[in-house]
Amino acid sequence: MAAEKPQPVQVPYCQVCTLPAEYCEFGRDFEKCKPWLIRNVPNLYPHLLQEANDKEAEKLSEQLQGSGISPAGSPAATAGEPSASKQEDVKRLPGGKIKRKEKQEVVIEKIVRNKRKCITTVKGLELFGIKLSDASKKFGKKFATGASVVKGPTEKDQIDVQGDIAYDVVDFIRETWAEVPESAVFFIEDGKRVSAA
Repeated sequence: MAAEKPQPVQVPYCQVCTLPAEYCEFGRDFEKCKPWLIRNVPNLYPHLLQEANDKEAEKLSEQLQGSGISPAGSPAATAGEPSASKQEDVKRLPGGKIKRKEKQEVVIEKIVRNKRKCITTVKGLELFGIKLSDASKKFGKKFATGASVVKGPTEKDQIDVQGDIAYDVVDFIRETWAEVPESAVFFIEDGKRVSAA
């Protein structure tokens, strides 16, 4: 009684990006690959098939609304304009991931190192159109300490200022940059967000 030989696995390759079909979402041409994937391997990406059906339903709904007929019970007919404003806040990324629009706020956090050295981090100034390199120079001159622009844990730039100057930074931001409203400045104390106002 001989054991059966295992058969090789047939791997479907995408005709658009030439990657194996299950790796298309990681390639740079995923948007171009979607139609091919829906036609040839719909079981690999079932959410793509659902998205395609939703898009077709939206197009049909828009055509009906354009002609003055609205489908009964459809969300577009009952919700109206609020759904359009929600779509502006959400941006779709390749792979079907959703990116929400960032809130304009400045977050100030004090980090203690070696039990006595403090670093004050300032995040979010770039959302108000402020160049972080210029801001770090101004912080360094004002507080006579080292200040630099570094990548934070979320891969976004932030300003690290040496020393415990969290409360003084708020006054300096108000004086220097009028475009940053006082209500948009927050502290993180003991893991909780506290408004600086």
